Amino acid sequence: MQAAIIMGGQKIEAGTEISIQLPLPEFYTNTPASMTIHVIHGKSAGPCMMVASCIHGDEINGIEIIRRLMGQKSLKRLKGTLILVPVVNVFGLVSRSRYLPDRRDLNRSFPGSPKGSMAGRLAHIIMSELFPHCTHIIDLHTGAIDRENLPQIRATLNGDANLMELAQAFNAPVILDAPLREGTFRQAAHSREIPTLVYEAGEALRFDEISIRAGVVGILNVLSHLGMTRKRSSRKDHPPLLAKNSSWVRAPLSGIARSLTALGERVAEGDELAYISGPLGELEEVVKSPVSGIVIGRTRLPLVHEGEAIFHIATFARPAAAAESIENFQDAFDPLTDTLESDEPPLVS
Repeated sequence: MQAAIIMGGQKIEAGTEISIQLPLPEFYTNTPASMTIHVIHGKSAGPCMMVASCIHGDEINGIEIIRRLMGQKSLKRLKGTLILVPVVNVFGLVSRSRYLPDRRDLNRSFPGSPKGSMAGRLAHIIMSELFPHCTHIIDLHTGAIDRENLPQIRATLNGDANLMELAQAFNAPVILDAPLREGTFRQAAHSREIPTLVYEAGEALRFDEISIRAGVVGILNVLSHLGMTRKRSSRKDHPPLLAKNSSWVRAPLSGIARSLTALGERVAEGDELAYISGPLGELEEVVKSPVSGIVIGRTRLPLVHEGEAIFHIATFARPAAAAESIENFQDAFDPLTDTLESDEPPLVS
């Protein structure tokens, strides 16, 4: 039997499940605000994993991932503790914005301060109330407005074999060894020596069924890997592959882009990715891939400015194997071709 924990001023006994409203700074109308935290505190001792979503208020895929995760029967016999935070940036979600009302990016405001800006205070609440309990974290993100990301795991590996095992256990098709950025949630967790994975998938303000299904299964895979739930067998048809590098292809001029390349598509160096021209087709220029690799991110908006990032391409030691793995991954989680047993009706975007 593991010991009780205190969170948000409430005592949570072993073998209990509880939702907590963590007080936040009020709106300027004096309307109270709170962050919903759902805690499953198992009877038996084990790791404590936090799954957090919506640090950017418009990245909503994670909300649905956590909702579906809560319905999983395997969590009834959880070893250790699972902390679920579907909406970290409550203020951003209310205004359908990536940012807080003070226009600050919460994911550049850690570790924060109890007397700082709204972003700083929110960051401080997360670090003081939630971080002390965590042994592992999964941070759920999407692309920005009008940008979509292929499901991928980002982590600062630095030769850390245990973190690499966690990334592989999630079983997304792509793993990026991403450097830390100052002020981010992940950097703050790293400073506390908390192994952290970032799951990037889909687009802001849109639900993406494949990304959601893969996110739920990926979290369950990590829980199983940590011994918090029963053992699961990972799919072998889309093994995750570590990208050697990744880079953005930028628009060479402003205009209207006609994309030729889909997300997840394999491209060779010199392949034509898109055409950009003026409204009447004048000054047309071809955008070509500078490298051979897989498109793991792209803009969905045809209106582009010169220098704007329009395609994100990852390179692999074995590009053919990466392309096959991604194709198998998409088949595995596409509602029309998957073999998952789910009571959830697929969402249509």
